[in-house]
Amino acid sequence: MYEGIDTVVLYEELAYEDVLPVYWRLLPNDVDHAVFASFAERNLRLLQACAALEEHVPADKKQDEVAPDIVRLDLKINLLLDLVGQILAANSPRPKAVPIRFNALGAAWEASGPAPQPGAQGVLEIYLRDCLVQPLRLVGRIGGASEGKIKAKFIHPGEAIADLIEKLAFRRHRRQVAGARQPKK
Repeated sequence: MYEGIDTVVLYEELAYEDVLPVYWRLLPNDVDHAVFASFAERNLRLLQACAALEEHVPADKKQDEVAPDIVRLDLKINLLLDLVGQILAANSPRPKAVPIRFNALGAAWEASGPAPQPGAQGVLEIYLRDCLVQPLRLVGRIGGASEGKIKAKFIHPGEAIADLIEKLAFRRHRRQVAGARQPKK
């Protein structure tokens, strides 16, 4: 039975799709191992923080399994995080938000400026949440650019980071499927 949700796929793997601030920065062909390790460490912390921010009590379990006080605190903390995120976004310039689809293997996004040349190596910076100051930084190579669409393949970010990106994509997909199954009011 078709549920009205298409699975978001990139490079034959489940992908995360959203409209987010994205920036491609060229890198020299030889990426310093220390730079790559620094990106990996920051990406790991960023993805762990993003996962923690996305944890919430499901709506159908709020009244039955969780004390109402905890639910109110959860809502207040989420509101506070959203407000802090808005302040951070207003005070720190970010690139233009564009449609993007990415997973641990690569990304496809709409160009907001001149498209990089195929084969160019660089780092794709993806700002996942307003309340997270640092972007996700993934090193890759441009596979193609046509009609304002850019596609890149990432240099493997490491098992832990790849696993967290896969979980991020899976949680987004699961929420979309659950949302499609909700009866329309």
